[in-house]
Amino acid sequence: MPASGELIRLMNYVDDINATLRRISSTLGTITDEEKKRLSEYMGSVTSGFGEVLSQLAKGGGK
Repeated sequence: MPASGELIRLMNYVDDINATLRRISSTLGTITDEEKKRLSEYMGSVTSGFGEVLSQLAKGGGK
């Protein structure tokens, strides 16, 4: 089954997220432990949104 333009666009967003996470991982050695903690807290604030989207996808629905 061919993918719609919307699906391709959404998958590209996921690719962008993955690329961003790789960039973050590759630079973690350049920041202090305090900065790592702060980044961890900042990133933790978005994990609920990620989990919510995964849950919606698993249910086969949207918002």
